[in-house]
Amino acid sequence: MSRHTEQLASTIQRDLQTLLVRGLQDPRVKGLITLTGVRVTDDLTAAIVTVSVLPAEQQDLTMHGLRAAAGYLRRELGKTVQTRRLPALQFKLDESIKRGAEVRAALDRVRDERLTKESAGPADTTEDAES
Repeated sequence: MSRHTEQLASTIQRDLQTLLVRGLQDPRVKGLITLTGVRVTDDLTAAIVTVSVLPAEQQDLTMHGLRAAAGYLRRELGKTVQTRRLPALQFKLDESIKRGAEVRAALDRVRDERLTKESAGPADTTEDAES
């Protein structure tokens, strides 16, 4: 990615987050919406916006609302982003936060199991000494 596309992506992310904080009139768009990244294609025709939505139950409905509002959001961005041609916005759900939470929960379960086994005390120390 060139320096220009990186700067454009950063500007789009900042200004789009500001627009989303102000809120949309669409009742489908609710929950905690976080823009986790923006990638602009080299030909500047599209900006892929990755979004994390919490709670998870709101993800599908919120993504549908964001995709429906893409034209409006692009028009609003055009008022603040100084570029000859603003790329079309494409919203994608970022599930990395969800996967990270699942991994953390799995690690917590393993830790809890280990602590439970250790607190139960050593079963037979002679087997450990022979190994």
